[in-house]
Amino acid sequence: MEETSSAGAVVQEQQAILINKNEKIKKLKVMVAIDDSDGSFYALKWAVDHLFVAIGTVAPETSLEEVGMVVLVHVKQPFQHFTVPAGPGGAIFYPPTSVVESVRKAQEESSAMLLSRALQLCKDKMVKAETLVLDGDPKDMICHAAEQMHADLLVVGSRGLGMIKRAFLGSVSDYCAHHAKCPVLIVRPPKESST
Repeated sequence: MEETSSAGAVVQEQQAILINKNEKIKKLKVMVAIDDSDGSFYALKWAVDHLFVAIGTVAPETSLEEVGMVVLVHVKQPFQHFTVPAGPGGAIFYPPTSVVESVRKAQEESSAMLLSRALQLCKDKMVKAETLVLDGDPKDMICHAAEQMHADLLVVGSRGLGMIKRAFLGSVSDYCAHHAKCPVLIVRPPKESST
């Protein structure tokens, strides 16, 4: 119980730093990385609840739109053109253009659904949000986008990979923590209680 109250005090203290009664509130630009994992949506919800709504309670005369905005970034990994040896002599088979286009269309539809869900979450909390869809390696593109957009804070979710999986697969959140040019907040989902 004490841990929660101390965490709340830290958040309020950090928000008080942003707010000086003699000055205007600095508009906070928070970039949140969104993918199809529950962890990324939990991170978005946490950011909206703690970084924007709580500021409104510290400075009630300020609307949430004046406080800042969220930039939702989603990175699509490019479709890999695999060549498959087929037939006698190892002739190479390339996927037909229709297959490639079908995969691209499915990726775009998936991205649109994810960002629509994320935008709705922001809208429900009355937080201004923009979207950004990029193609490439998520690790590099998220860090690059945060730098280009001059984000004040980058928020990423944690999937909770173990040490071995993280070593082999790599971790987007770990990479961003070491390479982003702005502060990075890694939000871990709460541990599920076993009943």
